[in-house]
Amino acid sequence: MFSQSPYKCRVEWGKRGAREAAERGDVTVIVDVLSFSSTVISAVHFGAEIFPYPPSLDGQKYANDNEAEFIYGRAEAASEGKATLSPMSFNSSHSNRKFVLCSLNGAYCTWIASRVPALLVGSLLNASSVARCASELSNRTKSNITIIPCGEKWQDSKENEDSLRPAIEDYLGAGAILSYLEGDKSPEAFVCMSAFKGVESQIENIIWDCGSGRELRERGFSKDVKHCSRLNVLETVPLLKYDHFVKL
Repeated sequence: MFSQSPYKCRVEWGKRGAREAAERGDVTVIVDVLSFSSTVISAVHFGAEIFPYPPSLDGQKYANDNEAEFIYGRAEAASEGKATLSPMSFNSSHSNRKFVLCSLNGAYCTWIASRVPALLVGSLLNASSVARCASELSNRTKSNITIIPCGEKWQDSKENEDSLRPAIEDYLGAGAILSYLEGDKSPEAFVCMSAFKGVESQIENIIWDCGSGRELRERGFSKDVKHCSRLNVLETVPLLKYDHFVKL
């Protein structure tokens, strides 16, 4: 049976990995660099409360029930000047406001792993800070740590095909966090960390030109890619408190 059980720090991919972390009761860090994690970090940095929610459920009703604003897609909301899945859409005017954020990857993984002892959101933006907090929570709760690179979803997957599309921006974001984590690392975590260290000096260029980066740029969101590829520019660490993220 596949297991990273002898080690304190582990890496598991996507929704299936989130379930594994939840079943083990690990301190869990959700990594979706482009853009769920980066958006949550940026929003919480400005004092917003973010309610993650799976896109397969009725997010508008959930927002109404929580007296929150429902975040629409980038293009739709941006045309109306509203907060979006784009991290660049949040600013100080959103302080003390509630938002429901759906995404195919990060929000789903958060939903699946929501019952762990502590669930944090990490990306390149806050890699060192989220690692420090994860280590402290791990020591306090006597739990191991699992980093979840969420990956992307193939839009045209066929029957009997896996819909998960591994994304190097999430793998490198997970590796950045692992590089600051205390504790012994599984071989999977060690390789992930080593991948980040091998390209750290070029990280912004790599995120800019990776498949997901190009996809966002071609849709007109170059500023998002630049913002999300910056390393350790924020100390904000979102923590899931019941059903929403607050600043740890």
